Amino acid sequence: MDFVELEAIEGLRWSWNAWPTTKNGVSSLVIPLSIMCTPLMQSTELPLLPYDPQICTHCAAVLNPYARVDYLSRIWDCPFCYNRNHFPISYSGIGETNLPAELFPTYNAVEYKIDKVDSKFGSNLHLGYGWSNGFSSSNVSLSSMSVGTPRNIGGAGAGGEVRGFVGPVPAFVFVVDACMVEEELRAVKNELLLVVEQLPENALVGLIAFDAMVRVYDLGFSDCSRVVVFHGGREVSSEQTQQFLGICSTKWGQQQLGKTPVIQKLGFLLPVSECEFNFTTAIEEICSLAVVMPGHRPQRCTGAATSVAVGLLEGCSVNTGARIMIFTSGPATLGPGVVVDSDLSDAIRTHGDLINGHAPNYTKSCSFYNQLSQRLSDASVVLDLFACSLDQVGAAELKGPVESSGGFMMLGELFESDQFRKCLRQIFSSDEDGHLKMYFDATIEVVTTKDVRICGALGPCVSLRKKNSIVSDREIGEGGTYKWKLGTLTNRTCIAFFFEVCDEQRAEPGSAFLVQFITRYRHGNMGVRKRVMTAARRWAENKSPEITAGFDQETAASVMARLAIYRAERFLARDVVRWMDDSLICFASKFGDYIQEDPSSFRLSSNFSLYPQFMYYLRRSQFIDVFNCTPDETAFFHLMLNREGVVGSLIMIQPTLFQYSFDGPPVPVLLDVRSISADVILLFDSYFNVVIHYGSKIAQWRKLGYHKDPNHENLRKLLEAPELDAQQVVMERVPAPKLIKCDQHSSQARFLLAKLNPSVTQNSTFIDGSEIILTDDLSLQDFMDHLQALSVKV
Repeated sequence: MDFVELEAIEGLRWSWNAWPTTKNGVSSLVIPLSIMCTPLMQSTELPLLPYDPQICTHCAAVLNPYARVDYLSRIWDCPFCYNRNHFPISYSGIGETNLPAELFPTYNAVEYKIDKVDSKFGSNLHLGYGWSNGFSSSNVSLSSMSVGTPRNIGGAGAGGEVRGFVGPVPAFVFVVDACMVEEELRAVKNELLLVVEQLPENALVGLIAFDAMVRVYDLGFSDCSRVVVFHGGREVSSEQTQQFLGICSTKWGQQQLGKTPVIQKLGFLLPVSECEFNFTTAIEEICSLAVVMPGHRPQRCTGAATSVAVGLLEGCSVNTGARIMIFTSGPATLGPGVVVDSDLSDAIRTHGDLINGHAPNYTKSCSFYNQLSQRLSDASVVLDLFACSLDQVGAAELKGPVESSGGFMMLGELFESDQFRKCLRQIFSSDEDGHLKMYFDATIEVVTTKDVRICGALGPCVSLRKKNSIVSDREIGEGGTYKWKLGTLTNRTCIAFFFEVCDEQRAEPGSAFLVQFITRYRHGNMGVRKRVMTAARRWAENKSPEITAGFDQETAASVMARLAIYRAERFLARDVVRWMDDSLICFASKFGDYIQEDPSSFRLSSNFSLYPQFMYYLRRSQFIDVFNCTPDETAFFHLMLNREGVVGSLIMIQPTLFQYSFDGPPVPVLLDVRSISADVILLFDSYFNVVIHYGSKIAQWRKLGYHKDPNHENLRKLLEAPELDAQQVVMERVPAPKLIKCDQHSSQARFLLAKLNPSVTQNSTFIDGSEIILTDDLSLQDFMDHLQALSVKV
């Protein structure tokens, strides 16, 4: 079974592709029943349908290929709850030879373009498009359907917009740290000016600068620079923020009179077309007005500035898609969300301080930002953090609202770097129609058959706490619901969903069960889209060969990694490692073939054999072993793992290693110290770092300039090949990984050596000229020997 091909069709990866029918059978699997869902995965065959989906009146499932259809009566039976639903008049021409796209067996995923404004955004402008006058298999051939990036199939004007559509617009509030050094501040200003030039003319923009005070710029006042100033040391509520900015009284009065609230035209949040000159002027005027005392850090009120930005968007009723983008170069030293005192004699918190309770500000600041997370979710606002500093900036405290809103986090060294410029430009990139490649205000709803219960989700989402009969009492991560909120998502955003089996009425082995994911979001043109992915799998008897054959060890490793970091944020690292080891021993004992008390007889079948290896590298990874990592770096690593798909997660857990030599094209080699050789080049990719490692002989030839000699053309090509491949990886990945070039035995080689399996150490008796890693860590072979010995015990 090719799980990668299935993912390309469904957008889903299952840890188990056949499920037991009982709770006892599920618990014996050790690895939980889970699905890695990429809601907006790019597909080569994804139809965009210009009409509303047909929804079951009982369970709210959307019409899909697994539904039974009575063509004469124009009735379809829901495959989830077996409720009978009538087709509308627009489906009057339906027949076996005239099917709507959503019933085609090959379309497990379809996307609907909703032709109306949501009732909370404005008047209903539905144009009456249904299946019969939008698309059908009789009037449009399959070959003419849109593939790849979805585009309209009818009923729309150029650019995919329905003529007369009056929808909401995106809003962006830029929050700039004025305490940066002059060169860094100039780099941020220049990039923001470029960003605003690329924004759609109707996009709303706002500007806030902060140091010891928070300054909100009035972009509609052109006579001079006009700002509203907030004290950075005070926590200001949303109502107070709106009152000080003067944006609440009119709205409140209209509500009192029973009138529809109208967004006031305010100078703090204006369309680009109306304020581009004032915005440019305000950007150029930003500078720090605070005096930094010797021996102290700058007075920086990041938390207060963020709270004011959220209050501004709440007051302006921009609840259809907005981003708050923070640009900072240091930790908050003042007000809510403070990370460290301004006195430089007080060191910023470390992991040891967090464990021992020596970080007095950490708990209070996290509590403040967690409250902010709920406000962001309610207002459909995304929080992004761009931090460039040689020290920590407080990303660990900010991780909560950034992750729950689906925001972007970048930790770098300099704002003048290409890494920052590339990240910002990637976020504001546009598609071929000129729309931003941003998706806002998303919700994901899960529908299952009656024998399946939803436990929760791990990823950049927030539980909406909506319960029904398929929601389990057992919660994992964001649980207690069948519906989740996402501030934003991309084509790569992946969420892990967890399930359990309800065996009150035991399902029949061999019968099918279904899971449907319904993702509603706002496209870059701010039109509403709804993507529906439906997948079916079969029930199987406990200990059935179908269950073992359907095990996806790559997905299982990704899911266990998410569960591990979820635990690591709540328990001590040693307790997490113990939990991982216990789970692995139970797993190997359950699925291994062996003679009891005979470790040498232990074997794992091919679709289980790599899983222990993944767990070995996960134990040694920066996700679990935080030695030599700051809390900010750990928060960043956790945030990135929690939103990556299976392939990206595996690269983080077990990095890839390719060998380049004169013998032929590059080949993958074992992530082992024995792969290092004097006459080869290694390309190492750990997702966050890309290392080009030159063997000692290759490095010596390069230093002597042999590659410049036309007689040594092969050496030149050998040196170029890994650099081209590394640049390709760096270009495709956001945030861009750090590119490191190093020679064998050099100090920078530590980035590679730290991740390799230490099969040869200072304690090895037979070295055979191999590179040595000075460590007391267990090698993979020792780890497997211990695992086998423990697994075969009675």
